[in-house]
Amino acid sequence: MTDSSRSIVDLRPLGRTSIRVSAVAFGAWPIAGVTTTDVNDGDSIATIRAALDAGVNFIDTAYCYGPQGESDRLIRRALDGRRRDDVVIATKGGIHYNAAGKQEQDGRPATLLRECDEGLRRLGVDRVELFYLHAPDPQIPVAESAGAIRQLVDAGKALAAGASNATLDQLQEFHAVCPLTAVQLPYNMLQRDIERQTIPWCRAQGIAVTAYWPLMKGLLAGRITDAAKLGDRDSRRNYPMYQGEEFAKNLALVNQLRAIAAAAGRTVAQVVINWTIHQPGITTALCGAKRPWQIEETAGAMGWTLDADQSAAIEAAIAARGQAAAKRLFA
Repeated sequence: MTDSSRSIVDLRPLGRTSIRVSAVAFGAWPIAGVTTTDVNDGDSIATIRAALDAGVNFIDTAYCYGPQGESDRLIRRALDGRRRDDVVIATKGGIHYNAAGKQEQDGRPATLLRECDEGLRRLGVDRVELFYLHAPDPQIPVAESAGAIRQLVDAGKALAAGASNATLDQLQEFHAVCPLTAVQLPYNMLQRDIERQTIPWCRAQGIAVTAYWPLMKGLLAGRITDAAKLGDRDSRRNYPMYQGEEFAKNLALVNQLRAIAAAAGRTVAQVVINWTIHQPGITTALCGAKRPWQIEETAGAMGWTLDADQSAAIEAAIAARGQAAAKRLFA
């Protein structure tokens, strides 16, 4: 196993901008403590700082990451004393918690403008590098939401615009009103639908793709062998990929990846993330973490490449597994 805490930084342009982001990004969702267990402020702050020390300069948060903006507030504390210009912050608006404590979508322009302002206050910054529409609101035309985000860019509150969890048609509608710099979508060895149409379109337009779930919520990291041992509050128990025959097939794939990783002197997670960040059109892989060692490990996926034989073995293993059964929203 390599020393993943001494990662070689891999910086890439964010779309057509001059902003450069690490090929591995820190996803702040786990530290919000909403669907994950055993989270505490001390470890969360240490994890963010470990990410920066390991060469990760790209932090991804959102207005709804915690009912009270927990992830934003932790990021602010973690960045205290750090140079602001050394960190690229992406956030999202359009999903929030209602009075009943449930998440709801709201893509109205007034809501997006308000959530951006509140997010900036929580983060303790005067602007973010990237502001995404978190998800299109089925009640609001995408063009209206895009218009609000264009206002944020024009006002300098965000340097660039993004959209997440959107179909290709929705991305194109957004882009016509507010030029996109980045899109954020699920992508991993088991979910590759966006390779068909979305990634080619993004590449043609010079739009970055930031992939979330590159480890499929830990499944492809090689440490989960029994889904029944996940905690009662762990949302992964509800995913088909963690159940029955699908889970068994996924474990068989992970076992093949484990052999490839061992021969390469890497961990399974590092091999999976390295494969992801070297797929055509992928700019960065969002890696969630709630302990320093987790982000140090995934940061160790940067700065090297799989050789031809390793890449061929991985593709063969994926092909043998077949694309996992999943609800396909993005092509």
